[in-house]
Amino acid sequence: MSERIGVGDAFPDIAMAAPDGGTVKPSDFAGRKLVVFFYPKDDTPGCTTENKDFSALADQFAAAGTALLGVSKDPPKKHQKFAEKHGLAAPLASDAEEGGLSDALGIWTEKSMYGRTYMGMERTTYLVGADGRIAQVWNKVKVKGHAEDVLAAAKAL
Repeated sequence: MSERIGVGDAFPDIAMAAPDGGTVKPSDFAGRKLVVFFYPKDDTPGCTTENKDFSALADQFAAAGTALLGVSKDPPKKHQKFAEKHGLAAPLASDAEEGGLSDALGIWTEKSMYGRTYMGMERTTYLVGADGRIAQVWNKVKVKGHAEDVLAAAKAL
């Protein structure tokens, strides 16, 4: 497992698959603030709530000069269906490649549930400054109120 990248470090510029068949990478948002929120799986209760909360605040993030990007390992087509089903405003990216962004950040990690160990995405959010450096990190995110906390931090940056 790689060492975690943290506040003050440059955010890795690794391309991911976009639902439209293209790619998206953090440098596509250069010159403005960026919130990258990593979540385990499309269409699960916590992940759906998190995506809807960020989407509901998308206009306020935009007004604060901050772009949003939701990331999971789900394939692009699943992201597209998920976004359409829930009317999501925050763009999504698929970080399915081995050695991808979540690996570089150290948040694709061993988890356990009901005595079974498996690899999974640790729900983590990064606020990246316009300079491409990490301004704040939220690890092991609890969904309730999270998007509002991130918005407040983005406005303050």
